[in-house]
Amino acid sequence: RDKPLHGPEPFAASLRIGCVNDPGMVSSRPERQVHGTAIIVMGVSGAGKTTVGRALAEALEWEFHDADDFHSAANIAKMTAGLPLTDEDRRPWLAALNELLRARTAAGQSVVLACSALKQSYRDRLQQGVSNPRFVYLAADRATLLERLRDREDHFMPEDLLGSQLATLEEPLDALKVDAGEAVDVIVGRVLDSLVECPDAGKD
Repeated sequence: RDKPLHGPEPFAASLRIGCVNDPGMVSSRPERQVHGTAIIVMGVSGAGKTTVGRALAEALEWEFHDADDFHSAANIAKMTAGLPLTDEDRRPWLAALNELLRARTAAGQSVVLACSALKQSYRDRLQQGVSNPRFVYLAADRATLLERLRDREDHFMPEDLLGSQLATLEEPLDALKVDAGEAVDVIVGRVLDSLVECPDAGKD
C-alpha cells in the first residue's frame, strides 16, 4: 500500500464543511453536511491514492475500498513479474469495481474508492450506472513517484511498471486535479471544499 505522506492529523468523525477561501483551514469551516455517492481517487502507482482515499473516507465517514484488493491472483502475479496489464486483464477487475459502486450507491451508501483508472474508457466503465460519481486526480512528477515507490513496502507493484502506467495514463478533463505532493490534510481539504456548493462565492 502507499506509504503515509506527511502524517496528517486525523479529522474529527463529525466533520462538517462550508465555503472558505483557504482550503487548508479545515477547522474554520462553518457547519454544513457533505452529500455525495462515490468518489474515485485516481492516479498512477505512487501518487498516494490509498493514503488520500483513507483520509478522505475518514473525514466524510464514508466506506473506503482499495481497487488493488479486487485484482485476481493472475493479475497480481503478472504485475509482480513486471508485466503490465492489458485491457483484457483489467476488464473483469473494472466490472467488479463497478458492481461494488453500483451496489453501494443503489443502497444509499456513499463510498470512496482508490483506483488507478488510467484511461477514460476505464473511468467510463467504473462510473457506469453510478449516481453522481466524482473523480479526484492525484498528479505528480516522475521523480516524486519513483521516490515513493522505492520507499514503499509490501506492495506487488514494482517501480519498473511506472513507465508503462505513465504511458497509459489519459489525464481526465472532468476530475478535480490536485498536486499529490501536498500534505494529505491539504489534499483532503481541497476535495472537501469541491463537494460544497458556494452560492455566495465571489461576493463580498
